[in-house]
Amino acid sequence: MDAFFADLFGSTPLSTVLILGLVGLAAGFIDSIAGGGGLISVPALLSAGLDPLSALATNKLQSTFGSFSAAVAYGRARLIDWRTAWPMAVVAFVGSILGAALITVLPADVLSAVMPVMLILVAIYFAAAPRIGTETRPARISTRAFTATLALGVGFYDGCFGPGTGSFFMIGFVVLLGFPIMRATAHTKLLNFASNLGGLLFFTLTGGVNVIIGVTMGIGQYMGAQVGARLALRSGARLIRPLLVVVCCAMAVRLLLDPANPLRVIVTRLIAH
Repeated sequence: MDAFFADLFGSTPLSTVLILGLVGLAAGFIDSIAGGGGLISVPALLSAGLDPLSALATNKLQSTFGSFSAAVAYGRARLIDWRTAWPMAVVAFVGSILGAALITVLPADVLSAVMPVMLILVAIYFAAAPRIGTETRPARISTRAFTATLALGVGFYDGCFGPGTGSFFMIGFVVLLGFPIMRATAHTKLLNFASNLGGLLFFTLTGGVNVIIGVTMGIGQYMGAQVGARLALRSGARLIRPLLVVVCCAMAVRLLLDPANPLRVIVTRLIAH
């Protein structure tokens, strides 16, 4: 029996795989409401001994389960306008593939420095404007323009970098298309599923996905996302807005705590002088 599990899980102990499944459950719950499940899942995968590339690739597999689960839950609640959402999802999918394919030539240092600032701005925006997202507002751009710009751009970003993807989709739907926060959350999950799927396709073709760990965490993600989406449907904006602010701040802090983050390096040098 021990030999069987050794062949199945490789160098990762069964107990570790099961713990990662619970991590997926927690990540799916948080991600289905406000995004940011990667805050939990990626460090857990790295702690389990996966190399950075394999951790990112496996994270795409498990997060695809969660975003699909949340999109299904919100779709059943009739919060997704499928006629306009499908083109956005397709474009986000294509953008994610392009982002994953071009990751080696992108200025990753610039992205690492800019992302914490953008996430903090998103948090401030939702915290300082309590009525934002509580009702439908006039759209500032057409759905076609949104699809060609934000859906493509954020999908591309998700393929090559990732942190904050759900938050950026969310603020795009609220600010640019005038969606109330529940509809914005629902459409965000659909586009996030599409961009996850695009990145997963690329990583599957190029290698690095740990299927056993990814599927185990994915099952946890699916269940956690179902619970989170149902809670969000009951609580609405009064749950999503504060959690979104907390998650954005947490992601920004996590990025800034990375010793290799260029922004942290610059600030450290300024303080030293």
